[in-house]
Amino acid sequence: MGNALGIVPTPAPTSLPTVIQPRAGYMRDGRGTVFSRWLPALRSSRDDVAAAWSAAAARTVELWQNNGWISGMVDQATANTVGGGLRLRAMPENDLFGMDEKAAQQWRKLVEAKWELYSNTPAECDIEGKLTIPQMTDAAFRQWIVFGEILAEITWRIRQGSQTGTKVRMLSPTRIVNKSDPFSRLHSGVRVDADGMPISYVVQKDNPLIGIEEFEVRARDGYGRPKVIHVFMGLPGQTRGIGILVPILKVAKQFDQLADATLLASIIQTVFAASIESEAPTTEALRGLLNPREEALLMAQGSSQFDIFMAAKEGWGEGHPIDVGFAGRIAHMFPGEKLNFHSPEQPATAYKEFSLHLLREMARCLGLTYESATGDYEGATYSSVRMAVNEIFAITKARRKFLLSPFLQQIYEAWLEEKIEAGEIPFPGGIDNFIANRAAACRARWSGDPKPVADDLKSAKTHELYRNMGIMADQTIADDLGLDIEDEYAQRAREKEMREEYGLPDNFYPQSLIASDQIENQPDEKEGDDGDNPNA
Repeated sequence: MGNALGIVPTPAPTSLPTVIQPRAGYMRDGRGTVFSRWLPALRSSRDDVAAAWSAAAARTVELWQNNGWISGMVDQATANTVGGGLRLRAMPENDLFGMDEKAAQQWRKLVEAKWELYSNTPAECDIEGKLTIPQMTDAAFRQWIVFGEILAEITWRIRQGSQTGTKVRMLSPTRIVNKSDPFSRLHSGVRVDADGMPISYVVQKDNPLIGIEEFEVRARDGYGRPKVIHVFMGLPGQTRGIGILVPILKVAKQFDQLADATLLASIIQTVFAASIESEAPTTEALRGLLNPREEALLMAQGSSQFDIFMAAKEGWGEGHPIDVGFAGRIAHMFPGEKLNFHSPEQPATAYKEFSLHLLREMARCLGLTYESATGDYEGATYSSVRMAVNEIFAITKARRKFLLSPFLQQIYEAWLEEKIEAGEIPFPGGIDNFIANRAAACRARWSGDPKPVADDLKSAKTHELYRNMGIMADQTIADDLGLDIEDEYAQRAREKEMREEYGLPDNFYPQSLIASDQIENQPDEKEGDDGDNPNA
């Protein structure tokens, strides 16, 4: 009818081709199989630690106690970081207290000498009278590896024969109650003020009458003296730490499972070195070999078709023994059987490569080189080991500064306050001025063992060149070597007097004793050379 009226029908609209719009952004393939099921929740690090702390601590302790690799790596990391203990170098703000350089130097010597005596006498520094301060530092670092935090208490006790009341009690971080109450600003057992600064800790102890008893301990007393030492490394907002082994708990268990599976497979292949392959008849087939009378007789005797079959095999075996004790003996098997010998085979050809990968991941998590963690220097070169040591030592220095130094500093502050108040260590303005300027008076530096060097001769030449150029002081060189410059100067002065007394020549010469060509003419190490291998 439309055509009769002269109306032309409108054609149906055709769909336009889809135009792909350009786009950019992170994780653009988020709809793929990799990201589609990977949807972790995003929350504060404080809540993450609180939720995982107990399970992570228990698994880490169990792993540390039962895994030889992890236990050895913890020992190595502790030895690298703590060594024989960190040494105190008192560095008070001299100008603030009106001390000239000479008086400040004498004051530093007195403080360091008394600290050395105190820190190495268990009866003076340990509430239990067992550990020295270096031993406590060792235990504190192990505690941090396992639990992610260091916990200790500074208390007061004077015993007979003891001259110091400041005592330290090492505590397990499990003593802090892992509970929270946001209304009272309690987070995982740590109570904070409105600014987030810890002011007290809710801890627990065993009570023989009521069982577990909870009580609260202030972080500092009214004069600012530290009472609880709680040190950890974490993100802003955290109130508790978590063990550094948590990222490799799964890896460590995989390594144990791989080792157990490999051992089990080897044992099975060793035990079953030979087997007999047989087309054993089924019960129905055995029944077909008997007539009804024989089957009824067997049922009356309580025997089965399988018993008759095995009896026949036993009779055959008595007449045809298998003996490989004599050369050339031929084994005659029961009809339909075949004797097979098996050679031991590894369950996976890539076992070594995969196990080394797991060990490398564990070593890296602990801040160790693979060679240092495992003692395996196969394929390592002089240059690669030197580079690895240089990189790892940066981690060692950071752990000393951010973990061990705060731990020791709080003990040092409490001890120094006691000694100044008792008058054993003089201080301008007395104890009141010390309390008013505690941070400036207690400023100190804690140094540990020096960085391992690959070539002592080249290191000495480098120090000599920098010193002659005027850009490196003797103090810096001594720090690189892990020495105290004042102790070295004093010892050299005493030795000089002794040499003069006995008429011996001076053995110190200001001019260089290391010829430049002795260094320059040494061939550079090349990767892959036999001389580069530390085991050569």
